[in-house]
Amino acid sequence: MLGFNRWQLLMGFAAILCIVGVTSLALIYFIPAPPTTVTLATAFKGTSFDYYGGRYRDNFARSQVKLELRETGGTEENLSLLQNPSSGVQIAFVYGGISNGERAPGLLSLGVIYNTPFWIFYLSNDPLDRLSQLKGKRIAVGPIGSGVRLIADRVFGTDGITAATATFLPYTGAAAVDALKDGKVDAVWISSTPDTPIIKTMLRMPNVRLMSVARAEALTRIFPDLVRLALPQGVFDIAGDIPPNDVSLIGTTVHVLIRDDLHPAIVRLLLQTMIKEHVGPGIFNRAGEFPTSTDADFPMAESAVDFYKNGPSLLSRYLPFWLVPHVQRLLAVLLAAGAIVYPLFHFVPKLYQWLLQGRMRKLYRRLRIVEEAAQTELNAPQVVSLQSELEDIDRTARILPQRHSDLFFILEHHITLTRTQLATRLVGVRRQITKVV
Repeated sequence: MLGFNRWQLLMGFAAILCIVGVTSLALIYFIPAPPTTVTLATAFKGTSFDYYGGRYRDNFARSQVKLELRETGGTEENLSLLQNPSSGVQIAFVYGGISNGERAPGLLSLGVIYNTPFWIFYLSNDPLDRLSQLKGKRIAVGPIGSGVRLIADRVFGTDGITAATATFLPYTGAAAVDALKDGKVDAVWISSTPDTPIIKTMLRMPNVRLMSVARAEALTRIFPDLVRLALPQGVFDIAGDIPPNDVSLIGTTVHVLIRDDLHPAIVRLLLQTMIKEHVGPGIFNRAGEFPTSTDADFPMAESAVDFYKNGPSLLSRYLPFWLVPHVQRLLAVLLAAGAIVYPLFHFVPKLYQWLLQGRMRKLYRRLRIVEEAAQTELNAPQVVSLQSELEDIDRTARILPQRHSDLFFILEHHITLTRTQLATRLVGVRRQITKVV
């Protein structure tokens, strides 16, 4: 309509397709879809890491994301796996105080999720309240290199309990319970939350007692990463009086660490899961105490800080997890299109007017040629030829847009004058021919 031929229109369409393709690739790069499978490093079966790993897995499954659990030796191995890009582990539970951001760069924290106690169960008819009373005993303290074993070595060492004065055995989790039940060990040092089946089982085992650590407060001053936890009498079973007395325990914090390249959507899903699982009250904490928005050992992920401050994004609140990245891409496209289209609303009318005026100028040039030719000596065929050219100019002008504009009426006025002039010239030429004849 404005002088564009089919080839130009085809090239314009191809350019639009290229722009759309490049934009799509850019959005896929900058807003990639979240992975459908991620891996969480936990610990041995029966531990709190394993227990919460299972609960996290169920929560992820509701969002159509598969959370694979990697059974490990505990904190030390979890940190090693998390730092190894080829391990496939992107998330891990770790104890506080074992490492920090300087020794493990590239790892970010999503906060502390709970305090986990270290329980000391032992076989005895008489109550024990001092660690020194375990000298000469067979104690299940977990395998060498595990976080449970590292903390056991530190705590027992303050009271002279070492591999030289006691027998340390590598049992942990469910294996430690079985060893205590079968008489293979005299005591068990184990880390787990109160609501795990393994703790509830040992609290009800006959001839098994739970040690109340008399110097728990002193140990927390010696080791700042440890905390003192109070277990009230009867908190597990009022009628059964379990435990039969108040118990002082020592514990440590549990952190959720991630690799710094974990997909933001998975981070948000993980934070939502953490809040769902840990925000409520427990035996050792009040509602809202966990998860924390700070971490003394590792730098917090910026997305976690924003999440704790402002809550989940608007899209995350109202849309399914899998749909959020697609909507984000759509919004990005609309925003980019708006940034491009909005200025065009000011530029396109001017461009349109310029193109139209360009077409009109071409018609005026053709009309001027006809007008100048009409002033010369012409024969009848030449006048007819100029009339044909003039009618072609008129037809071209009438298919242009804005046929009611001043510019169009001025052109039409000149065409009418020229048409009248040529008609008069044609009549004059024919009269001359008749006189001659």
